Amino acid sequence: MAKPKSRTAVEPLAHFDLPTHHLSIRSLTLSHSTLYLGTQNGSLLLLSLNPNPNPNPNPNPNPNPPSIESVSFSSLSRNVSLLRTVSISDSPVESIFVLAEIGVVLVLSDGFLFLTDSLLIQPVKKLSGLKGVTLVARRFRGIHSQSTDLVDNSSNLSKGQRILDKFGGVRSNGVKTREVDQNREGNYVFALVLGRKLMLIELVLGSSFLNASFVVLREMQCFEGVKCMVWLDDSIIVSTINGYSLVSCVTGQSGVIFSLPDLSRPPLLKLLWREWKVMLLVDNVGVIVDSLGQPVGGSLVFRKGGPDSVGELSSYAVVVRDGKMELYHKKSGSCIQTVTFGVEGVGQCIVADEENRSAEVVAVATPTKVICYRKVPSEEQIKDLLRKKNFKEAISLVEELACEGEMSKEMLSLFHAQVGFLLLFDLHFEEAVDHFLQSETMQPSEVFPFIMRDPNRWSLLVPRNRYWGLHPPPVPLEDVVDDGLLAIQRAIFLRKAGVETAVDEMFLSNPPTRAELLESAIKNIIRYLEVSRQKDLTLPVKEGVDTLLMYLYRALNYVDDMEKLASSENYCIVEELEALLDGSGHLRTLAFLYASKGMSSKALAIWRILARNYSSGLWKDPALETGVHDSGASVTSGMETAATEASKILEDSSDQELILQHLSWIADINPLLAVRVLTSETRTNQLSPDEVIAAIDPKKVEILQRYLQWLIEDQDSDDIRFHTYYALSLAKSAIETFDSESAYQSPDAGKQEQMKTFDIQKDSIFQSPVRERLQIFLQSSDLYDPEEVLHLIEGSELWLEKAILYRKLGQESLVLQILALKLEDSEAAEQYCAEIGRPDAYMQLLDMYLDPQDGKEPMFKAAVRLLHNHGESLDPLQVLETLSPEMPLQLASDTILRMLRARLHHHRQGQIAHYLSRAVHIDARLARLEERSRLVQINDESLCDSCHARLGTKLFAMYPDDTVVCYKCFRRQGESTSVTGRDFKQDVLFKPGWLVSR
Repeated sequence: MAKPKSRTAVEPLAHFDLPTHHLSIRSLTLSHSTLYLGTQNGSLLLLSLNPNPNPNPNPNPNPNPPSIESVSFSSLSRNVSLLRTVSISDSPVESIFVLAEIGVVLVLSDGFLFLTDSLLIQPVKKLSGLKGVTLVARRFRGIHSQSTDLVDNSSNLSKGQRILDKFGGVRSNGVKTREVDQNREGNYVFALVLGRKLMLIELVLGSSFLNASFVVLREMQCFEGVKCMVWLDDSIIVSTINGYSLVSCVTGQSGVIFSLPDLSRPPLLKLLWREWKVMLLVDNVGVIVDSLGQPVGGSLVFRKGGPDSVGELSSYAVVVRDGKMELYHKKSGSCIQTVTFGVEGVGQCIVADEENRSAEVVAVATPTKVICYRKVPSEEQIKDLLRKKNFKEAISLVEELACEGEMSKEMLSLFHAQVGFLLLFDLHFEEAVDHFLQSETMQPSEVFPFIMRDPNRWSLLVPRNRYWGLHPPPVPLEDVVDDGLLAIQRAIFLRKAGVETAVDEMFLSNPPTRAELLESAIKNIIRYLEVSRQKDLTLPVKEGVDTLLMYLYRALNYVDDMEKLASSENYCIVEELEALLDGSGHLRTLAFLYASKGMSSKALAIWRILARNYSSGLWKDPALETGVHDSGASVTSGMETAATEASKILEDSSDQELILQHLSWIADINPLLAVRVLTSETRTNQLSPDEVIAAIDPKKVEILQRYLQWLIEDQDSDDIRFHTYYALSLAKSAIETFDSESAYQSPDAGKQEQMKTFDIQKDSIFQSPVRERLQIFLQSSDLYDPEEVLHLIEGSELWLEKAILYRKLGQESLVLQILALKLEDSEAAEQYCAEIGRPDAYMQLLDMYLDPQDGKEPMFKAAVRLLHNHGESLDPLQVLETLSPEMPLQLASDTILRMLRARLHHHRQGQIAHYLSRAVHIDARLARLEERSRLVQINDESLCDSCHARLGTKLFAMYPDDTVVCYKCFRRQGESTSVTGRDFKQDVLFKPGWLVSR
C-alpha cells in the first residue's frame, strides 16, 4: 500500500530557549498570544508571541516556500519575548489555568492552589483551606449542553453541608461554604483530587484576586492514584493505572468506562474543544468518547509507543513524543504531517493548545525549549498541495473544509476551476472537466482559447482569470497535448537517471499516444460545452459555445451530434462554419444549419444537390452503418431523406417562388411530401391557388387532385372553376382506371399490363379508389358544372356517375333508366322515387320494369318487388291497366290482392278516425254547455275569495276551479289565472265527460 503523501498543515511561528540550564519545563499553557511555562523549580514564566510575524521579509516572495526543517530557530526567536518570571513555590508547577476573562492565572504547585494576575505583576496569593491537591480539572460545558447547575442544586448537598448551612455556612477550618443566596454558578468551577477525595469547588473572586475565596459545592469519594482528569458537563472522567472511570458530579455515582491492560502506557485524557468530546489514550490508540463515556466516531492509531502529550488544532489531533510532533486528522485518522523539533531521547515532551474552537496556534515543549507552530491557512495548504501536484490530497482537504463549513462557496468554486486547469495541463482531461462543472464562477468562455487560437471572434470575451496563478496561460489543446507528452518523455528520462518527478505513474508505465490524448481532450471539452449550453449566458458567449462545439464535433466526425445541434435551436455563427463544413463534406449539417438560421434558399439548394447526386457518394445514409448494404435501397432512402428535410423547410415558408421552384423534384421523389408542402397550414401566407395549379406538372394528376380536394374540403373554397376542374380531373382518372381494370380483367391481357395496373394502384397517394372519390364529390358538391362533366363521361361506362349528373340536371326519367335498367339496382331506383315524392314516379318505374325496351326481357321480379314495397301508394286500376298480359298470374295475384286489401284497410281506418273526431267534438260542446249552464248561489254571507269583501249585489266572476271573486279582483287577476295561482292556459283543467275521463 502506498504511503499517503503528507502536507504542510502547520509552520513554525516562534522558538524560545530557557535562559538558564538549571531550569526545566514541567507544564505549559497557551492563551491567545501569551504563553505560560511552569518549571521544575516552581517558577512561572510569561512569554509574549507576535501574532502576525513576517516569515519572509523579502519583498519578492518565493512562490515555493522553504520546508519547515529548513527554517532556522534564530529567525523564529524574534517572534517571542520573555516578559516576566515569578516564583510560585519550591516545588514543580504541575498545572496552569488561565482565566483570561478576568485576567487571573490559577496554578497548582506543591499541593496548593495559587492565584496571580495574567501579567504576573501582582504578588502571588495562596488559597488557604486547601492542602494536598494532586490534580485539578476545570469544568467545561458544551455549546448545546443541558448540564446541571451545581450552585442551584442544593438537593445534592451532603448532610454535613446542609447542617453547616444552618449555622452560617462556615466550616471548622474557617472556609466559607456556599450560601443559599449566592449567585448562580459561573465559569470558574473546578474539581480537585485530594488523596481519595474528590472536591468540587467554585472560585469566588471579589474586586481583586487577592480577596478570592472558594465555595465547596460537593465532596465525594474518588479512586486512588488518579493520574489525569477531565470535567465535561455533568461527567468527570478520571484515569488511573487500571483504567478510565466516569463520575457524575450530580449523583456522585461512578462507573468504569473500560480497563487498561497490564504493562500499558500511562493513561492520558484530552478534551477536544471543537466537538466537545474526550480522547482517552489506550496504549497507542486514542478512543474518542462523549460526555457519557460512550465511544463516538473512529479511533486514532498513533505510532508505536504512544504519545507523551496530546493537543488539538482545528480538525487535527496533535501528539508529541521523542522530539517529534505528528498531526492526525480526527475523522480520517490519517497522519497529515510530521515535524521534528528535537533529538530522539530529548525527554518528556508537552503540547499545549488554546481553549477555544478557533485556535490557530499550538505550542510544544521539551525540558529546555518551547516552539510554537501556527496553522497554515487552508488556502495556502491547498496551494502547496497543488504545486506538488498532489491533487487527490488537495481535493480531500477541500472536501473536509467544506464539510466542516470552513470554506465559502466562492472559494470552493475558485478551487474547482484552479484544479480543473491544472489537471487539464496534466493531461487528465476527464477529471479536469468534472471540476470545471463543479465551479459556479468559471465562465464557459475560459475554455475558448483551448479550442481556437487567438486572435478570433471571441478573444475579447475570455476573462483573464488567473485564479491562484498555478497554471500556465491557456493554449490550444494540440499544444497542451504536445507539451504534456514532452514532459512525460522528460520524466521517463529522469526516472532512468534516478530522479523523481511529479508526472503521473500511469503515464510513465504506459505512455499514451497523441491521438488518444487529443481525442480524450476533445470529448471532455465537448461534455463541458454541452452542459454550458443549459446555463444562462450572454448572447456572444452562447454564439461561441455553439460554434466551437460544432468545431469539436467535426474534429471527431460526430455526424449525428453535428446534425442534432444544427437542426435544433442554436447560436452558431454561420460565417465561421460555412467553409469548414463545406470543405469537409458535411453538407447535411450545413443544410440543417442554414435552415435553422432562416437561410432557406441555401438549405434547399443543398438538399436538392444531395437528392440528385446521392449515388455519387457525397454522404452516407445512416442505414448503411446498421447493416443495410442494398445500394438501391440506400439511394432511395437518401433521396427520401433529402426530400423530407426540404419539405419541412417549405411547409413553414411563405415564399411562393421558392416553393414552386423546388416542388417538382420533391414530387418526383415522393408525391406525399409535395402535397404536404402545398397544403401546409403552418405558413403565414397561403399560396395562390391559380399559380400552384399552373405550376403542378400535368403528369402529377394525384398531386393536383389532392391539392384541389384540400382547397375545396379544408379551405371551403366555393370557386366554381376549382370544383369543375376537380370533377373533370377525377372523371378523367376514373375513366382511365376503368379502362385499365377492364383490360386487367380481360383474358387477353398480358401479365406485364396486369402488374403495371397493380403498381399504379399501390403507389397511389389516396386510400380510396378514384371512382369512389368521384361519386362522393359529384353527390356532395353543387358548385361544379354537371353538363361539362357529363360531356366528358358520356361515352364511358360510368353509369352511376351519369345518374348522379342527370339527377343534378333534373332528368328523372334518365336517372330511373340508369338505375333500373343499366345498373339493375332496384333499391336505388325505389329510393330515388321516394325522394321525388310523387306516385307517378313509381308508376313510371313500373312501366320501365314491364317494358324495358331495347329488346330486353321484362323485369317481373323487380316489378313484383316494387308492388310489394310501394303498392299501397299506387292506384290499383292504373296498376291493372299497366300490367303486361305476359306477366304470370301467380306472381301478380298475391300482390294485387294485398293492394286491394290495403286500399280497403286505409278506407276503413279513415272512417274510424272520422267518427272518433266527431265524438270528441260533441263531447267538447257538451262540456262547454254544462259549464255555461252552472248555477251559483250568492247570499249575504258570501265573500270574495281574493279580497274577502262581501259580494252582496256586486258583480262577481267564477273560475273553472269554482273560486268566486268580485269583479274588481277579476279585472286584477285576469280571466286565465285564478286566486289559487293556477294558469288555465298552461295547466288545463279536465272535467269528466262521456268520452273523455280525467
